Amino acid sequence: MIRCEHIYKSFDGKTVLEDISAEFMPGEINMIIGRSGSGKTVLLKSIAGLYPVDSGDIFYGDVSFTSLSFAERKNIRRDVGMIFQGGALLDSSTVEENVRFPLDMFTSESAAAKKERVEFCLRRVNLTGAEHLYPAELSGGMIKRVAIARAIVMNPKYLFCDEPNSGLDPVTSNVIDRLIYDITKEYKITTIVNTHDMNSVMEIGEKIVFINGGRKEWEGSSKDILFTDNEALNSFVFASNMAKKVRDAAGGAGM
Repeated sequence: MIRCEHIYKSFDGKTVLEDISAEFMPGEINMIIGRSGSGKTVLLKSIAGLYPVDSGDIFYGDVSFTSLSFAERKNIRRDVGMIFQGGALLDSSTVEENVRFPLDMFTSESAAAKKERVEFCLRRVNLTGAEHLYPAELSGGMIKRVAIARAIVMNPKYLFCDEPNSGLDPVTSNVIDRLIYDITKEYKITTIVNTHDMNSVMEIGEKIVFINGGRKEWEGSSKDILFTDNEALNSFVFASNMAKKVRDAAGGAGM
C-alpha cells in the first residue's frame, strides 16, 4: 500500500499540489485522473520520488519515504517499476539491453540469470524474438510493451504508469491496459496509473482519484464515477462517449 498525507508541491512559487491525501491499495488498478495541467503527473512523480514534496508524507507500507535519505531510499527504489509516457527506452540499446538495465543497476546476478529473467519478461508481454531490435525498429505499442517488461523485470511491489496509452490507437491501448491489469493482479502489485483516458478508467480502473486545479476533488470506484454530482468531474468524465454508454447501460440494468 502507498499512502499520501497532506501533500503540497510548488514550482517557482506556484502551488501545483495542495493538501492531497489518498491511499493506493495493492493488487488494484489505482488511477489518478484529471485534465492536462491538473497536477496529476506531478502527484504521480512525487509519489515515485522523482519530485521532492514541499510538505506532507508519503508512506510505502509503514515506511515514511519522505523521511528517508537519498541512500536509504535505494531499497524501496528496487521495488519500484516505472512506465514513462514515451516509453523512455535507450535509443542506442537493444530491447534486451533496455529490459536488462535495472538488473545491471541494482543486482549482481550472473549474465545467464539476467538473460533468463529478461526472456521471461519479454514472453510475458508477447515480445519473444524482439530481443535484438532497437527502439527505432519498434511500433508505438511494442515500445510500451518493452517499457512494461523493463518495469517488471525486478519483480516490483509498486508500479507507476504515466499516461501508458498516450499516442496509441484504441486497439493497442486496450492491449496495454490488459497487460497492466493482468500483471497487477498476478503479482499483487500496488499499481498507480496517471491518465486522462476515460476508456482506460472504465475498462480497468478500480480506485479512482480525481485531481482538479491541484486539489483532490473526488475519489471512488469506476462505478461510482458514473453517478457523481461533482460538476467538474462530470464535465471530465462525460466528454468520453465510452463513459456515457456505460452509464446508460448501467441505468438500464437498474443500477
